[in-house]
Amino acid sequence: MARPLWKGAISFGLVTIPVSLYTGESARDNVAFRMLHQGDLRPVRTRWVDDNDHEIPYEEIVKGYEYEKDRYVVIDEADLKGAAPRATQTIEIMHFVDAGDIAISFYDTPYYTEPTAMGRKAYALLRETLRRTGKSGVARLVIRERQHLCAVLADGPVIVAYTLRWPYQLRPASDLDLPSEELDELAVSPQELEMAEQLVQTMTVAWEPEQYRDTYRDELLEVIEEKIKTGTVTTPALEETAPAGEAEVVDIVALLKQSVKEQRGRSRKKPSRQAG
Repeated sequence: MARPLWKGAISFGLVTIPVSLYTGESARDNVAFRMLHQGDLRPVRTRWVDDNDHEIPYEEIVKGYEYEKDRYVVIDEADLKGAAPRATQTIEIMHFVDAGDIAISFYDTPYYTEPTAMGRKAYALLRETLRRTGKSGVARLVIRERQHLCAVLADGPVIVAYTLRWPYQLRPASDLDLPSEELDELAVSPQELEMAEQLVQTMTVAWEPEQYRDTYRDELLEVIEEKIKTGTVTTPALEETAPAGEAEVVDIVALLKQSVKEQRGRSRKKPSRQAG
């Protein structure tokens, strides 16, 4: 079992629930690489150099904030500690909001909470209340001396503290050239919308995350294994991509109808699952 990041509590109102906080991300991430010298495969390391390519010892490096072009103010550890939030072992719920009101772009990193023996009843009470009301708690959370905003939500049997990006960390979507939400302006017909909805329905299944795999990671590991064994890799030729240009006019309804037909055909071929 992973070690907890800290042991503290979830608090809302006058209720305090003793919990341990664990990272919700697996340590098995993407394949990691070392940087090597091409000639003899010696590992290479990063060095700190100034604009004149003079190497600077790490102990002589300070943090600086550029407030004007080429003008800096130095910030030391005492300044950082003075600005740091008071490290607390509490997920302090400030408000509750409708879970669907938090845009998906705000969500960052999941953290699991686990109650102590004394907190199990209150934990279950909060979890069930979040489920029944469809609410998420909006809380403050300090991890490694950094304050985070987080959403406290029920996910099956566990209460998850999902760190959220601050508003200043997100670019506004208004910067993008997006199609209007008024479908009449885009000449989207009721028939096209109906066929698109039918296609979504034919492709709808129960959420089973185990059926999805990181195929890039799997194939990369196969390449690595083959190179370890043979020193070479046989790779298929890449398909040429047609150059970008003006999109040809297509019959969207015809494409949707064909997609629905093919999807229904696949569904009929799948063997039905027997109840266990």
